[in-house]
Amino acid sequence: MKNEAIAIIGWITLVQGGLGAGGQIFGDRAWGLLPKWWDIPTAGYIALAVVGLALALWGETTKKRAKA
Repeated sequence: MKNEAIAIIGWITLVQGGLGAGGQIFGDRAWGLLPKWWDIPTAGYIALAVVGLALALWGETTKKRAKA
C-alpha cells in the first residue's frame, strides 16, 4: 500500500512539473493546478518533474519487488 501511494504521488508530481515546464517553455504561462496557487519558475517545474520521476520509478520498482 505504501509503495502504491509513493508511485501515485510521483506520477502526479511528474505530470504537474511537466505541464508547468511545458506551458512556460512552449506557451505563455504554466499549465496544470500549481500555477493557480503559486508562481513557480521554469527551473522549479523541471525540478518537480525530476523528483516526480524519481518517486514514480522508486514506487513502481518496489511494487514489482514486493510481488516477486
